[in-house]
Amino acid sequence: MTAAFRERVVDLDAVSANVARLRELVGTPHAMAVVKADAYGHGAVECARAALSGGADWLGVAEIAEGLALREAGITAPVLAWLHDPEEEFAEAVRADLDLGVSSRSQLEAAAAVASPARPAVVQLKIETGLSRNGIPESEWDAVVARARELEVAGLIRVRGIFSHLSNASPDDDRAAIAVFERALDRASVAGLQPELRHIAASAAALSLPESRFDLVRLGIAVYGLSPFGRASAVELGLRPAMTLRGRVAAVRRVPAGKGVSYDYTYRTEKETTLVLVPLGYAEGIPRHASNRGPVSIGGRTFRISGRVAMDQFVVDVGDLEVAVGDEVVLFGDPATGVPGADDWAEAADTINYEIVTRLGGRLRRSYTGGAR
Repeated sequence: MTAAFRERVVDLDAVSANVARLRELVGTPHAMAVVKADAYGHGAVECARAALSGGADWLGVAEIAEGLALREAGITAPVLAWLHDPEEEFAEAVRADLDLGVSSRSQLEAAAAVASPARPAVVQLKIETGLSRNGIPESEWDAVVARARELEVAGLIRVRGIFSHLSNASPDDDRAAIAVFERALDRASVAGLQPELRHIAASAAALSLPESRFDLVRLGIAVYGLSPFGRASAVELGLRPAMTLRGRVAAVRRVPAGKGVSYDYTYRTEKETTLVLVPLGYAEGIPRHASNRGPVSIGGRTFRISGRVAMDQFVVDVGDLEVAVGDEVVLFGDPATGVPGADDWAEAADTINYEIVTRLGGRLRRSYTGGAR
């Protein structure tokens, strides 16, 4: 297949295979594929379908609007949305059968206010266990779980789950958070709540901390074939990167030694050489921090960006390699095929693979291979 001018190609079969592999590794009764932020840049609707095909039985999003988009696409699987505008009105989410992550007494009351015994709001209580973000703090547990039970008895809500999130700071930190979570579960039980789902683990803990798995794990970056931590690569985990970012050479020029390249001339040629122009820049999410560092594959060889990443383009010094306008350039993909990976770009930009894939956009075309679409 001929590369587009600039595009990200997503292998939906890889998404399905990754979910199947993760389910095999974690062994929990339920698995949630997290498709927030447009499935980490991979395409929420398409990846949701592929993940369900691979064995996920839940989908996770941050915002209600993301969940509604899945429903509008005809996806009927259970969906949890957990981050809400302070003035969020939950009526549309309740009508769409979205589970609401509830992080405060006020959110619980707002969910109940738009519900009825004929259509109760289905909620999952988010517990603060040490990450210092959203979640019900320990000082409010008793009041919130008691009120949740009252509303459940009244038929206005159904508490389907209780969940939290881990810091991944260290195994000891995560075990301490799990202990807090278990205390919260005990308090909920005393109040009469009997949630069917208890979950705290995302990809990293799900793979490395068995005691964090409970009833469900929330699988995020690993669904897309990238490792959530440095101690094991995607290959070692049996995962396959789903995204390839590529483009086509837009211009080729032969230049003498000492030639300045791109803004500020942070790169000058050491000898007579060939420069190629690649039409991707920070408008597409290519990190400017990767100037002079980001790896690209051209003609089966890996080179580094030469000079600054600009808004629309960057330059690569390919030496004496024969390159023509229109040749394919791969920024990252599956390293097993001999090209750089998203992890290589994360290292070049001093960031994490999550950001590399999620930040992409702008004028990038997105296409898919595999899957049933």
